[in-house]
Amino acid sequence: MGYLTVLRSPQVARLLLGTLTGRLPAGMTVVAVALALHAAGAPYSQIGLTTAAYAIAAAIGGPVLGRAVDRVGQPRVLLASAAVAACGYAVLAMAPRDPAAAMAGAALAGLAMPPLEPCLRSLWPDIVAPDALETAYALDSASQQVLYVAGPLLVAGVAAVSSPAAALWLAAGLGLLGTLAVATSGPARAWRAPALTGDGASGKVRSGWLGPLRSPGLVLLLLAFAGTGWSVGAQNILFVAYAQAHPGIPGGAGALLALAALAGLLGALGYGAIRWSAPTATRTWALAGAMALCYLPLLLVPGPGAMGVAAFVSGLGLAPLLAAAFVLIAELAPAGTTTEAFAWLVTLFATGNALGSAVSGAVVSDSLRGAAGVAVGGITAGALLLLAARRVLAASAEAEAEAEAKSAGVGAGAGVGAEAEVGAAGTPAHAG
Repeated sequence: MGYLTVLRSPQVARLLLGTLTGRLPAGMTVVAVALALHAAGAPYSQIGLTTAAYAIAAAIGGPVLGRAVDRVGQPRVLLASAAVAACGYAVLAMAPRDPAAAMAGAALAGLAMPPLEPCLRSLWPDIVAPDALETAYALDSASQQVLYVAGPLLVAGVAAVSSPAAALWLAAGLGLLGTLAVATSGPARAWRAPALTGDGASGKVRSGWLGPLRSPGLVLLLLAFAGTGWSVGAQNILFVAYAQAHPGIPGGAGALLALAALAGLLGALGYGAIRWSAPTATRTWALAGAMALCYLPLLLVPGPGAMGVAAFVSGLGLAPLLAAAFVLIAELAPAGTTTEAFAWLVTLFATGNALGSAVSGAVVSDSLRGAAGVAVGGITAGALLLLAARRVLAASAEAEAEAEAKSAGVGAGAGVGAEAEVGAAGTPAHAG
């Protein structure tokens, strides 16, 4: 089933555009904070601490908000978190000269960043046909590449026309606008986490304090994606340092990053256009290996023209790998924990990204090739972990499918009350 068919499905365009709009602040924040604090005379140490506060808070808040969505539904969590995050951006915009206030604002914006990504990925199975699900996840992954380019460019444009503080106010407004579009949509209001574990008759989900992390296959997948994030973070530092060493590159590091993002967009669209027959777990470790191979040309650290080609090639594997991982997470997540599971993917990827950036930054001044090796190492380790864990991944997915089928069978006989509850939700319960 093609992309146009998916986009023509009811509510898809609204949800996709709303999610992208609401997530633009995530692509804007680091650049906007750096520019705003620098314009206010803040030292680079303070800028680093403030952006780190945002990243750490977002890594913590994502799974917490994801679990809240699984408990109480999407609208309340999305709208409340968007309002709190907007307050964080407002504090940043109004008090960039106050180190404590700026750090508090950044932490608040990160901690309350609306979980739009996990929510959309939980909705896909309810808004597209089953045979279009792979295409929808690929479209989702491809669209995320836009954020890596559009966010920083938007900040640069607003800062040039007005001020960095205006970019922070814009981030607050976009977050509210996009979240409002998603939270008030019919699918978001109707969505409920499935009550397929614990007390199915009462509709309560008892997943334990571990939530989705009680699935061994999911834990291994998340660890592997920390390695993927590590590579992306290390690659970003490599491109910045390379552009500084080769000042003649048109567009500098931004051009190299844009080439990688463009390749990711094309890779995801190509992935979604193929009808796959291999199991999702097999596709995932194979695509991780392909991404590792795509990173190898970076080790050559060639001249500017060839480096542009290497940057493009390095970006081909990320978005297809993410698209396959979205499907696999839906298969591995225990019932009632799908949104939190997707949030954990974002958190582990971001954590790996930060660590990869730090390690690459520590070695890049001595050796560009060393930084390239750091980038290659993360995805290679992730691919090897997925390959070694392929049987665990397949077994975990099969066990979750059997548990869902068994619980669904029990739920079917739970009585009229349970049927009425599902009917009131307006959509069939979905475990991902």
